[in-house]
Amino acid sequence: MENSVTQDGIASLLSLDSSSAQPQIVVQVVDLKPVGNRYTFNANDGKMKIKAMLPATLTSEIVSGKIQNLGLIRLLHYTANDIPGKSGEKYLLVTKCEAVAPALDSEIKSELKASSGIVLKPKQEFVAKSASQIINEQRGNAAPAARMAMTRRVHPLVSLNPYQGSWTIKVRVTNKGVLRTYKNARGEGCVFNVELTDEEGTQIQATMFNAAAKKFYDTFQKGKVYYISRGSLKLANKQFKTVQNDYEMTLNEYSEVEEAGSEEMFIPETKFNFVPIDELGPYVNQKELVDVIGIVQSVSPTMSIRRKSDNEMIPKRDIILADETKKTVVVSLWNDLATDLGQELLDMADKYPVIAIKSLKVGDFQGVSLSTISKSDVVVNPDIPEAAKLKSWYDSEGKETSMSAIGSGMSPSANNGSRSMYSDRVCLSHFTTNPSLGEDKPVFFSTRAYISFIKPDQAMWYRACKSCNKKVTEAMDSGYWCEGCQKKDEECSVRYIMAVKVSDSTGEAWFSAFNDEAEKMIGCTADELNVLKSEEGEGNEFQTKLKEATWSSHLFRVSVSQQEYNSEKRQRITVRGVAPVDFAAETRLLLQDISKNKKTSQ
Repeated sequence: MENSVTQDGIASLLSLDSSSAQPQIVVQVVDLKPVGNRYTFNANDGKMKIKAMLPATLTSEIVSGKIQNLGLIRLLHYTANDIPGKSGEKYLLVTKCEAVAPALDSEIKSELKASSGIVLKPKQEFVAKSASQIINEQRGNAAPAARMAMTRRVHPLVSLNPYQGSWTIKVRVTNKGVLRTYKNARGEGCVFNVELTDEEGTQIQATMFNAAAKKFYDTFQKGKVYYISRGSLKLANKQFKTVQNDYEMTLNEYSEVEEAGSEEMFIPETKFNFVPIDELGPYVNQKELVDVIGIVQSVSPTMSIRRKSDNEMIPKRDIILADETKKTVVVSLWNDLATDLGQELLDMADKYPVIAIKSLKVGDFQGVSLSTISKSDVVVNPDIPEAAKLKSWYDSEGKETSMSAIGSGMSPSANNGSRSMYSDRVCLSHFTTNPSLGEDKPVFFSTRAYISFIKPDQAMWYRACKSCNKKVTEAMDSGYWCEGCQKKDEECSVRYIMAVKVSDSTGEAWFSAFNDEAEKMIGCTADELNVLKSEEGEGNEFQTKLKEATWSSHLFRVSVSQQEYNSEKRQRITVRGVAPVDFAAETRLLLQDISKNKKTSQ
């Protein structure tokens, strides 16, 4: 039987009256996406589209891949309802349907219709081949034209989503983690991950656990190209993701991974998402990595730094970059980048080269500073429009322009958001009445409020590495494993990560606070509070300590961002700085506000 949509099917069902029998029509699923516990899509018959909703009972059909985006389904039972507030517009509430065909190559258009319906071969007939099948075909005596056709069957990473069925990707391993062990409530296991990049420069992180980790750890080698199929995708945890992709990939022991032949190798295009130097402030001490482009102003000699974790001496070299914002920033190059690339930059420093650097960590040294990590990628004089524009600006006016360091004038306590406690002052109602704040990128404000409640039974701290302060996990034998330092230690420290309710005259809100800020609010370290909590008795000093911290007034510097939870965006307010109230400064601020209001009213 042919896989086809019903010609003029949507028009026919919209023209039915209530007494007519419902026709069973075949439509294409377009723009399938979750909304709560249901899924919505556009039903397409090639000529018309209509919004439609699938019930929660069909979620398993979507998750299993039977119903796919761009696939065909047969509508067996449905009702056409009016959209409230939109006269004449209707939507379909589908209560029963069945899958007819998997995803097609593209959305069906009216010009593709045939006499008995619109007919296309399903996408699966072209792409539902495993990695090993593609390799075997390509190693045969296929003609050049056939080989090109096979290449087109590979999915680009940007096209993948969790609702697809079969796919095969061709990617290069650009970063490989270590195989590490873990222990949790469900038992012991091992895990490792790789960062994959396709020919278009799109990246995704793939993670393997237990049997899959042991199977593929030796298979994946950094720099090599592979065909991969039979993996699964899910929404990436934005708190821990290391690449710019909304999804992350999981490979199991049944996934297929095959190394590509030498004639099929490629060098992936590096894609940048540049942050201007004068906008680096909000990224200070955050997990998010940044890309920067700039003119090299100076290059320091190589120096040796003793690493705290193992006392090893490692090379370091500092360079200063400038851009069109007329700001400069120090970038620290480490290891091979310091010795090899650093020497190359030193030799050509008098020519003021342009360099683009991907994946830099933003620190608070000298206010704002940048540092390379193991996955940082540096390109000298890149052939991209941003580099040409920057070089043209520097040659025409930049050389004679006075530059200033991005961190100049900033104290260490003021770098979180690059402002003082008296900048961007708002009341708590500003957050609660603006739920979309921070939708595009974090925004920073200052506020004065009282700590009104600290929930005593929350997880108020985490076990942290004594070297880098990152979270540690229990090692299989003894001690603790730090993923950041890639080492095991017999001891760990305890650091705050907690939520507090704050209040002012306009309302209340929940703030998230980390170690340094929480210590100022609670008045003791997490280790000390942990000891108090472990003590028994009615007069527990743990509860007393929390009560002492409440109803005290503080000045807060906070960031507001949007966090995704169960496919819904929620506002997250994070404390970036805490200070006691300076009543003299508060008085001056009030006088300034009064003066402004007088001028406005005149």
